[in-house]
Amino acid sequence: MKYVGMYTQVSRNNRLTFFLLLMFPILLLSMVWLYLVLLSYCGIEDNSKYIDVGSDVNWASVNKDFLCSLPWVVGIVGVWFIIAYFFNAWMVKKATGAKPLERRENPRVYNIVENLTMTAGMDMPKINIVDDPQLNAFASGIDRKSYTVTVTKGLLNVLNDEELEGVIAHELTHIRNRDTRLLITSIIFVGIITTVMNVCIRSLYWITSDDSSSSSDDDDNKGGVLLAFLIAIILCLIAYVFAIMTRFAISRKREYMADAGGAELCGNPRALASALRKISDKPGLDKVKRDDVAQLFIIHPQGLKGKRGWSFFASLFSTHPDTEERIKILEQF
Repeated sequence: MKYVGMYTQVSRNNRLTFFLLLMFPILLLSMVWLYLVLLSYCGIEDNSKYIDVGSDVNWASVNKDFLCSLPWVVGIVGVWFIIAYFFNAWMVKKATGAKPLERRENPRVYNIVENLTMTAGMDMPKINIVDDPQLNAFASGIDRKSYTVTVTKGLLNVLNDEELEGVIAHELTHIRNRDTRLLITSIIFVGIITTVMNVCIRSLYWITSDDSSSSSDDDDNKGGVLLAFLIAIILCLIAYVFAIMTRFAISRKREYMADAGGAELCGNPRALASALRKISDKPGLDKVKRDDVAQLFIIHPQGLKGKRGWSFFASLFSTHPDTEERIKILEQF
């Protein structure tokens, strides 16, 4: 795959980040407005206790309720996003169990990172390590203060210097191309939608399992609330599908670009190909429960299941391209 160049990729990622920042509030507010429309259509707005599906939509009431909810939705999501955005480093470290790696603990890694950053003309990132005998690596962070390259202990033990240099060059390219900032943004957006879905599902479960009241009016009221939560869950699922598909498209593209940029930076594409082959035999960090964080890894822990009989449909929802295809492209350099 032809490398399009650092500045072109940075510009592209900046535009995608802006698009996500613009698209997500529009998507979320559209879901809120549509939710109010469906409530009105089902006849359960204005605290009605009765369901009258097929009633006329009260547009004036819908728009009034939407304008009243607008500042709350924007405010809550805005604060949520800001907190998650600036605490992303802590979030990733907690999910993976990564710890800072001091120079005295492994000067080999520091020398490789320093040489590559000087070649690339970029600042030295932080270096973290995960105590895992399996193999993997990833880059994270949103700015110079938080940019981090993380490797597993198994990776350092198995790869030779040239292969390790190829992997680190790959991760530095993610940082140089602003991939990490773009992915952190998409992770936060998908996380917000997922949390809203979980709240709706838990509330729905609580309502359906609450048998404390048995009067006819209470049953009618419960039915209206139940339908409202079902509508919310359906709309959240729609929003989640759109958000997750955007994340998949971003993830696949960035891996090919990072492979090409890493090969260019280290000057040894076959070393990176050899490293990917070794990592694919024993991809680590499979104990990480958050798939949104796992998409940062150079090879997803489940990334090779397509070779073992997974359906074509499953491969469409993979956040990483096929590892064998990546190796084949690198060996053509």
